[in-house]
Amino acid sequence: MEQESAEASAIARLFGLDPSGDLLKQAVTHPSFSHETPEAAHNQRLEFLGDAILDFVVSDVLHERFPDSDEGKLTRTRAQLVSTGALARFARSHDIGGVLRLGRGAAQSNLRDSDNVLADALEALIAASYLESGLLSARPVCIAILEFGLSALAQAGARDAKSELQEKVQALGLRAPAYRVIATQGPAHDAVFEVEVEVGGLCLAQGSGRSKRSAEGQAALRALESKSYENLVEIREREPQEPC
Repeated sequence: MEQESAEASAIARLFGLDPSGDLLKQAVTHPSFSHETPEAAHNQRLEFLGDAILDFVVSDVLHERFPDSDEGKLTRTRAQLVSTGALARFARSHDIGGVLRLGRGAAQSNLRDSDNVLADALEALIAASYLESGLLSARPVCIAILEFGLSALAQAGARDAKSELQEKVQALGLRAPAYRVIATQGPAHDAVFEVEVEVGGLCLAQGSGRSKRSAEGQAALRALESKSYENLVEIREREPQEPC
């Protein structure tokens, strides 16, 4: 790129690209820039290729990781992980919008933060990585996108399970469930949290996850599945009981 910035260098490292190479430059070039500067190739052809590569890698990993899921469940999960909104959120987390080359009008109209523009650029960068160094280079960033999306889905599911459990418990006239970390395993950068959910001191279930939020969600989900909350009326006035 004409002026190599710290942001551009970080993007190049993430995708395994030459920070001064033509492929990186093309991948972050919006059609509006090419319209004003005809000699500059835009990223739409790369986006077409990157979309197919991302679909393939995500399908491959989901097929291997979830052997008990049927075709319909795998298809729905893939669609959520590679949706425009999901890709845009990943792009924002790495400030890809900050290195986009936009035409003057597009730059002034906040296209730099458009979901469609960010998702297209992300897929174009995947294609650039593939063309420059092959699938072994493009695959890791596709997996990073998948993990980012799965984490977001897990957190959304955690919120839903916790809300549902709280509604069921409070409908019985009891206090809201409380969550407590009971153990942490692994190094700080890759820790797994174990959490228990309790009401009135009585443990309903335990869960684990790579964040406190996801572990709490799993504990709530297990409490819902076991229906352990159905016995809570009996302990309405009890003092704290034994742990799980």
